[in-house]
Amino acid sequence: MPSSPVTVAPPADIVIVGGGLVGSCLAIALEPLNLRAVMLEAHAGTGMPRVFDQRNLSFNAATVNALTALGVMPLLAAPSGPIRRIETSRVGDFGRVVMQASDYGRSEFGRVVIASDFGRALEQRLSALKTLTRIRPARFTATSELDGVRQVHYIADGAEQVLPCQLLVGADGAASGVRSALAINTTSFDYRHDLFVAAARLDRPLNGAAFERISDHGPLALLPRGDGQVGLIVGVDRADADRVMAMADAEYLQYVQDRFGYRAGRLISVGERSRYAGRRDVATALTAPHGVLVGNAAQSLHPVGAQGFNLGLRDALTLAEGIAAAASIGDATMLQQYVQRRREDRERTLAFSHTMATLGTNPLIPLRPLRTLGMALVGRVQSVKDRVVAQAMGLGGDVPELCRDLP
Repeated sequence: MPSSPVTVAPPADIVIVGGGLVGSCLAIALEPLNLRAVMLEAHAGTGMPRVFDQRNLSFNAATVNALTALGVMPLLAAPSGPIRRIETSRVGDFGRVVMQASDYGRSEFGRVVIASDFGRALEQRLSALKTLTRIRPARFTATSELDGVRQVHYIADGAEQVLPCQLLVGADGAASGVRSALAINTTSFDYRHDLFVAAARLDRPLNGAAFERISDHGPLALLPRGDGQVGLIVGVDRADADRVMAMADAEYLQYVQDRFGYRAGRLISVGERSRYAGRRDVATALTAPHGVLVGNAAQSLHPVGAQGFNLGLRDALTLAEGIAAAASIGDATMLQQYVQRRREDRERTLAFSHTMATLGTNPLIPLRPLRTLGMALVGRVQSVKDRVVAQAMGLGGDVPELCRDLP
């Protein structure tokens, strides 16, 4: 049988593959530039994509600044929860780190937002964009170069189509098809535990306090949501994860309480649990000719420290700034400058996340004095504490303009 004809669409300036958190924010950030942007989305647009579930997203101060400037934060329908105090400790070790936002002249370190509410706010903001064309559902299949122009191949409405563009942006997540098509490899690390995420209720309010409890089996966290519930994140050794997933709610609550203790109060109820693998995948390069990776396509981090989306948003906003300043969109100079600007922030955040995930969960007894000393240094040496706080808030180093505090 003859193959179906391939439709070649009018050229675009930028094609974004992926309509999740980072891809959507990039599209919004590009709005003032009046470029022809196209976003290919796997989701059909009916209902919400799976990524916008009941997860608790921790937005640091830089992210709150940026999303407010982009007009997304005002569209949240549910109240977000301010993080005013952060307490980190480890089961079985002495020492803890407590950080108060007021000690740094701030009212809060960031906010906790429900992913589903954030998804609705993004959708509302995207719908108002005049320069964005959304193609959904669309499945990216391949890419090639022709006379210095990136050719994007995808399937929509049952037909193969080709869309020429100056810049292809891979924002399609940890299993990025764009990354594979650009022949960019990854390095991976499996933390050998799974993460269970749910909304829960305590017998007393957190009042802006976030707790992180590190254990041999993985991290545990309680986050202050704005709806009176708490965000509950539980790391479980993968060999035991199926058993924990099968627990009834009452048994699960007791399991978490036994591991976390009663420092934050008593857990009295828990909602539906979502399960995610604890692993990290890092692209060995961020760019290819007329192509670039952002967000989880560039680096998928362990959730400890809540750095993933915050880092991905800084990717997107730095890229938008580079596009605005470029003499030619997607050329080698623009992409090289993007890589240079992202290097320090990316490397520092990768190291911060990986150190917290690996040192904190290593059960070897000889490491306990080192961990205790580390907790003491962070908690008592102000210069060390300042660096940790700046990293956690996303305000250290070369960050995009929209992330910075207003004067």
